[in-house]
Amino acid sequence: MTTHAYSGLELLDTPVLIVERSGQLHFVNPACEDLLGISHKELKKLTLYERFHNSKALRNAVQMALDHAGSFIEHDLELLPDGDEAIHVGLTVTPIDSPPRLALLEMRPIDQQLRIVNEERHLLQQQANRELIRNLAHEIKNPLGGIRGAAQLLEHEIADRPELLEYTGVIREEALRLQHLVDRLLAPHRRHVASDVNIHEVLERVRSILLAEYPQQLSIRRDYDISLPQLAADKEQLIQVVLNIGKNAVQAMKGSGELILRTRVARQVTLARKRHNLALKLQIIDNGPGIPEEIREHVFYPLITGRAEGTGLGLTLAQTFVHQHGGTIEFDSRPGNTCFTVLLPFGPDQ
Repeated sequence: MTTHAYSGLELLDTPVLIVERSGQLHFVNPACEDLLGISHKELKKLTLYERFHNSKALRNAVQMALDHAGSFIEHDLELLPDGDEAIHVGLTVTPIDSPPRLALLEMRPIDQQLRIVNEERHLLQQQANRELIRNLAHEIKNPLGGIRGAAQLLEHEIADRPELLEYTGVIREEALRLQHLVDRLLAPHRRHVASDVNIHEVLERVRSILLAEYPQQLSIRRDYDISLPQLAADKEQLIQVVLNIGKNAVQAMKGSGELILRTRVARQVTLARKRHNLALKLQIIDNGPGIPEEIREHVFYPLITGRAEGTGLGLTLAQTFVHQHGGTIEFDSRPGNTCFTVLLPFGPDQ
């Protein structure tokens, strides 16, 4: 069959492509080009299996369908395009000739469904976390003042014993450190103060802070869409969100690597159970070692950290501030590429 014979497939909203057993592409419809973000001319330069890092499941699906001359279904298949984010699709592979030589692949994106499910789970998780943190912080805060006061009184009593003052100094310093920790635990519960915010001013502020702290071998690349409208948001909280994510990334890279700050517009997205015509898509990408597998499911939980010196609060606070703005935060991580994506609504009138 010729490409002209597939012209009817070009009108489908469902991403569709036709391949040989070898993965050689015969046809790609516009919906599939949009899904993969690549034109059909570029797609045909490589086989389908060469196009993705993790193509084993895809190859197996095509071979099973052709070997058994029947449809083969994968309900959740992860595709990793070269240098891009993972795409989750429901896949149906159907032979279209006899004997089976060509296969029709239908890809149904399920990222939006996964995002909604994850958002619901994160909202419930955050509510439980918030209550836990508030109760824990208040329980810790109450005796801290007494501990510090008692240490100061003790210093007066042993003023003539300088060799003991070192110990009371440790008590005061550790109590002060715990006080700062408690203040950070309670900080998310204040209401944010909204004003018109240019997201690129926020990113430039964070970029300056990180480069000042790691001036030698850190590269921070800008990839901005300067046409974006302003956000109605709390500027200081947004700075904290980006700074917390950025610092985690830089510390994971041990101060040496590349960070990418990327802004784009997202259209027709559902955030906090509301549909928005336009939203900000902010991505913070690093080429570090990736998030350890054992903490990925709990990375937004309080006091979870992959570093011995970490407090495990940075991403918890970032998630809290993003949710207060009616947005979502998620991540995709593998060695050499970790991407945190923050979606924030511009507003009902955008």
